Amino acid sequence: MHITSPHGLPRTGLSLLALLLATGCSADKGMSASDFNDTGYGGDGYASDGGASDGGSGDSDTGMGSETEDSYFRLAPASTTAFVFVANPDRDTVTRIAVPSLEVITTEVGDRPTVVTTTSDYTKAVTFNEGSDSVSIIDAGTLAVSDVDVRPNFNNMSMSPDGRFVICWHDPAVTDTESSGSGAQSFNEISVVDTVSLNHTPLVVGFNPRGVTFTPDSSKAVVVSDAYVAVLDLTADELSPTRIAVSDDLVNPPLAEEIVVAPSGTYAFVRQFGATALVVVDLIDAVADTVAVGANPTDLDLTPDGTQAVAVARGSHELWVYSVADPFAPAQVVSMPDTETFGSVVMSPDGSRGLLYSTASGDSVYGTWELSDDSVTVRSLVKPVASVSMSPTGETALFFHPKDNGNDVDSSSEFYDHYGLTMVDVVDDFFPNPLRLPAQPIGFANSGDGSQGYMIMDGAPYLEVLHYGSLLYDEVELKSNPVFVGVLPESTLAYVSQEHALGRISFYDPDSQILQTITGFELNSGIEH
Repeated sequence: MHITSPHGLPRTGLSLLALLLATGCSADKGMSASDFNDTGYGGDGYASDGGASDGGSGDSDTGMGSETEDSYFRLAPASTTAFVFVANPDRDTVTRIAVPSLEVITTEVGDRPTVVTTTSDYTKAVTFNEGSDSVSIIDAGTLAVSDVDVRPNFNNMSMSPDGRFVICWHDPAVTDTESSGSGAQSFNEISVVDTVSLNHTPLVVGFNPRGVTFTPDSSKAVVVSDAYVAVLDLTADELSPTRIAVSDDLVNPPLAEEIVVAPSGTYAFVRQFGATALVVVDLIDAVADTVAVGANPTDLDLTPDGTQAVAVARGSHELWVYSVADPFAPAQVVSMPDTETFGSVVMSPDGSRGLLYSTASGDSVYGTWELSDDSVTVRSLVKPVASVSMSPTGETALFFHPKDNGNDVDSSSEFYDHYGLTMVDVVDDFFPNPLRLPAQPIGFANSGDGSQGYMIMDGAPYLEVLHYGSLLYDEVELKSNPVFVGVLPESTLAYVSQEHALGRISFYDPDSQILQTITGFELNSGIEH
């Protein structure tokens, strides 16, 4: 074991070359714990008597809360083509695990690292250290660490596509953090860190930043807050935000909930909950205008090719489709069935189909929107919907179900008071295979070739392997309860980090059906038999 200074060379090294056969049989960014929302269908929108909050059967939008589809998972490992980086917040370290040798090296970073990510060229890993209000930039090859202080009381970090910049801010959606100080606290600020020059630029952007979006070429960063959109020109010598109000009402503006940015960087679309218009922000001229959207837009997405923006107007049972190149051109309006309440949409990878659902209605149904003729077909499910995903090939949809029973699940149902997952063939016959789950799903990822999915559950020591083509599943037993599941880029290897006082991670090879487990990152522990 080699121990050096905290911010110099690695302090622990271990070569692990043996292989172990896994128990059980025959893994892109996946879904995470917050996708599987189980808080009563949008919080205030679901009544305790089992009906919609207005007393209806899902045909009214009155009183329903927001749709819940945010994806955020703290402590998720970050991976390159050669390494997995795991943050260890209790020990103020980051562990690098090499693939395929499984050599383990740990280095110290700032206090309580809670977010770790890697640059697109895989040369650096960056951690946000919540306890020390700092960012650590780690050389992926040498593990040399450079620390940069940021503004206090932040809890989230996003990286530009080219890896040059990271932006830290206080995310109101993250509720499990501790304040790093007892003094004054601002909810209007961000910190921009240049990972090359190590320069830090603090900026004021607007109250309650809710998300950071970058243009694909990394030339601009767009920060949406309650009432403003702040645009940053990342190519400028000095960073300065252009703040654009997204409402004419300066006293009680509708709060911005979501933003999508045109791939060209020309326009941004902003959705405000309860509004009857979308805000279109001209990112070049820094002006905002509105376009009609129907009643209460609750979801906003870009089509996979980036040419259209799709808004779900839950209150008026409509889909509004806009040209991203010309957002002020008349929108295409598609009617949804007024007997159902759909508030969210997930598009197929080829853009030919959308899946419509609601996490706020408590209804056990979904809709398929065929873009070829704009037809919408309603189909049943065994339970209401907590979250929806589509396989990378678009052949299989996955509907995750909460423990709550919603409006129409009888006590005699096998799924009553149970979590669930339904795999649906959305190419041939829409045949479903619903699975009753013993615990709440907390993570999900797709294999590199899109043929399989991997799921973990809270307090259940298993890796569930979902076979999309056959709608079957296999179960691989883990040595302790899982925390996060992911897939190495450009690889078939899945990895599962698990609960253990000194760290535990397993690698699963679906081709050889071999599970390799490393326990004790900072001790000379090896692969377990």
